[in-house]
Amino acid sequence: MSRRAEGFTIVLASALAAFGVTLVNFADGGSVDAQTALTFLVFVIAFGALFVATETWAPRASSLLLAPVAALTAIGFLEIYRLDPERAGLQRWWLLIGAAVAAGVLYLLRLGSTEILRRYRYIILLISVVLLLLPNLPQDWAFPLKGLEVNGSRLWIVLDVGFSPLSLQFQPAELAKLGLVAFVAAYLADHQHALRQAHRRIGPIRLPEPRQILPLLITWALSVLILVSQRDLGASVLLFASFILLLYATTGSAGYLVSGALLTFLAGYAGYRAFDHVQRRVAGWLNPFENFTDAGYQISQGLFALGSGSLSGSGPGLGRPDLIPNASTDFIFAAVGEELGFAGTVAVLALYGLIIAVGLGIAFRSRDTFRKLLAAGLTFVFGVQTFLIIGGVLRLVPLTGITLPFMSYGGSAFVGNLVLVALLLRISHEEAR
Repeated sequence: MSRRAEGFTIVLASALAAFGVTLVNFADGGSVDAQTALTFLVFVIAFGALFVATETWAPRASSLLLAPVAALTAIGFLEIYRLDPERAGLQRWWLLIGAAVAAGVLYLLRLGSTEILRRYRYIILLISVVLLLLPNLPQDWAFPLKGLEVNGSRLWIVLDVGFSPLSLQFQPAELAKLGLVAFVAAYLADHQHALRQAHRRIGPIRLPEPRQILPLLITWALSVLILVSQRDLGASVLLFASFILLLYATTGSAGYLVSGALLTFLAGYAGYRAFDHVQRRVAGWLNPFENFTDAGYQISQGLFALGSGSLSGSGPGLGRPDLIPNASTDFIFAAVGEELGFAGTVAVLALYGLIIAVGLGIAFRSRDTFRKLLAAGLTFVFGVQTFLIIGGVLRLVPLTGITLPFMSYGGSAFVGNLVLVALLLRISHEEAR
């Protein structure tokens, strides 16, 4: 795809978001109003600015990333606006903020390339761990920055400066996971040869020397334990799965996949025994209709929504996705299935598949080991997150409580995913150059 075609597709995605808002207004008995024009303007400004930033500071980057991201954001915004117009207004602000942050990342990396992430990997690791610890701040102390507990999990921080904290909530793990991926990619790039020369055996599994792998395992285990202590089990699974996939990409040893799957099962069982809300989620996942009035209600309503969508859906604003608890965050894929039908869900899956394929293509074509592993790690994070949330909606895996990239409501996740795309764009540019 040429840059001109990419820019045209971004404009089409902006028009799609505005047209979706108009259809929702019509379904509610309204008409074309300022929300339509405002939505189109915000999308054009945000993605247009990111397009210009890419053309200026990463001109050789792949032209196949921004267009599907804009399309997914448009489809997600349509459903968010249909479910909660107030949240849709906030989402527009987060779109502008995320685009500005992503453009800033491209601007900063033009000075020293992504190699700067490798050079300062330990500083990035320290910042990432601090970010993970921030939600543990007391909720009742005098300092404006406070931790926030929601539904039994401490995932958020709030900057309370005397006005409404709704727009000032942030989930620091969304940025911390990117820093951890950068650190692991740098560490594996430096120790790739030693890790491949596995001299220890445990049955059929070959393992590297402990002094090579132990520092990395300790760092990653500490990060996962912090998240588990905060009951953020979705982010824990996401980071652990991405870590195992990166180890496999570095060494080519299938033993890491086997041992990772075993450890995931054991950790999942331990979490099931330790946390009541995990037990409820598993019960709702296995028997949603038998637990319809309790843990199975959300999953059951999501399945009803997907089933009622048929081939083309009921149309924006004409379904009842509002019956699904947390539809604009956890279950937005089910809302798309009801109002846009099977065709809409296939389109969404195709867009996600395109982004993942482009990300892995950037990794495969990279000649520098660090950039190869960084692109692979970022793509793994994106792909695993997408699988976990869509798989949870479809009952392939238990619900994890994480958001669907670019589609679900959530400012911190949106900003983090746009930064992820900016890093992939920069890697693509450096390798093409």
